[in-house]
Amino acid sequence: MKDVWVAADSIVSPLGNSSAGNFEQLHKGISGIAQLNDSSLSKTPIVAGKINAPHGTSSITRLEAMCVSAIEEVTKRFSLPPERTIFILSTTKGNISTLESGSASHPRIQLHALSKFLASKAGLEKHIVISNACISGVMALVVAKRYLQNGTYDHALVLGVDELSRFVVSGFQSLQALSNEVCRPFDADRKGINLGEAAAVMLVTSKPEEIGSEPKIRILGAGLSNDANHISGPSRTGAELCSAITHALNESRMTPGEMDFICAHGTATLYNDEMEAKAFHLAGLGDVPLNSLKPYYGHTLGAAGVVETTIGIHSLLNNIMIPTPGYSKSGVSMPVNVQRHVESKPLKTFLKTASGFGGCNAAIVLQKVN
Repeated sequence: MKDVWVAADSIVSPLGNSSAGNFEQLHKGISGIAQLNDSSLSKTPIVAGKINAPHGTSSITRLEAMCVSAIEEVTKRFSLPPERTIFILSTTKGNISTLESGSASHPRIQLHALSKFLASKAGLEKHIVISNACISGVMALVVAKRYLQNGTYDHALVLGVDELSRFVVSGFQSLQALSNEVCRPFDADRKGINLGEAAAVMLVTSKPEEIGSEPKIRILGAGLSNDANHISGPSRTGAELCSAITHALNESRMTPGEMDFICAHGTATLYNDEMEAKAFHLAGLGDVPLNSLKPYYGHTLGAAGVVETTIGIHSLLNNIMIPTPGYSKSGVSMPVNVQRHVESKPLKTFLKTASGFGGCNAAIVLQKVN
C-alpha cells in the first residue's frame, strides 16, 4: 500500500497566520478565546475565538479571505499538477453568514460553488466537499488518504474552515451548550464549549518527490464509524468511537501502547467528554497522555480536525506535548491521562479523534519518520 505523507500545512486563526506561529502561541500557553460583545453574533456577550482579520470585500467574503490566506501559505511553496491533485473542502456551514447580511442569493452560498471557487484560488479544478458535522476535518484527511492510496490522485489539498456566525452561535445557545468562561475539557467543573473560527490547509501527497517535498510525517491509518444513537447526543457507551479508533490502529499496524499521545475532540460538554473517556478505555488507551486544544481555539467546527491535527504534527516535530489548560480534576467516569503541563519529550506517533452531531466518529494515526 502506498505511503501517504503530509507535505505542508498552514493555519489562520486568532493566534496567527502560520502553523509555526500558532504552535508557538500554544507552547506559551496563550489562548485565542476572549469575551466578545458583538451584537452581530449574539444579543448577549459570548466567550469565543474570533479572528480580527482578514476582512471581506465586495468580491470575496470574509470566510473566503481566511481561506485564501491559508491556501497561499502552502501554494506559494509548491506547484501542484491540476490533473493529479484533488481539492477537498471541509466545512459545516461555509458562507452561511451571507444569509445574515441579506445576501441569500450569493453565488457561493452553496458548498459545491464555494469549493469550486476556492479550488480555483489554488490553481485546481477537481474538488469535493466533506460536510459531516464536527468530524469533517479529520474525515477529509481520511478521504484524501484513501484517494491517494488507490491511485485516483497523487496529491490532495485539504482545507478546513468555519467562521463565527449568528446562525451557529444561536444554535449552540439553544442547546444551552456554551460556556461563559474558557472551556475545561474532561474537568469536573466544566461549563460547556466555546466556539471559534479558523481556516487550515494541509497538503497530502503519495509522491512527495514529484513536488519537491521531503516530508517527515506519514498518515498511517484511519477509521470512521457512526453511533446511530441520537441527532445531537453521542453514544453513551463509547463503543462506536472505539470502533473507529481500533480500525485506525489496525490499519496502522500499531498497538495502543505505541501511541505517544491522543489529540482528543474534547469539547468540554458532559456527554462528549464522557463518551470519549469510555471509548479510550475500551480501546486500551486509558493511560496514554491526551490533550484537547479547544481551550486555545474553541470549537472551530469544520476546521477543527485540520487545525488540531496540524498542531499534533508540530508537537511531533518539536517533541513538545501541549497541555489542556484549566484541567484540575476528572469529571468523567473512566480514568483519562489529561496532560496538565507543557512537556518536552521524544514523540513519534499520535492519535487524533473527532466526534460530531448525528453520532459520527473519526480517528487517524500519524507518525514522524526520522
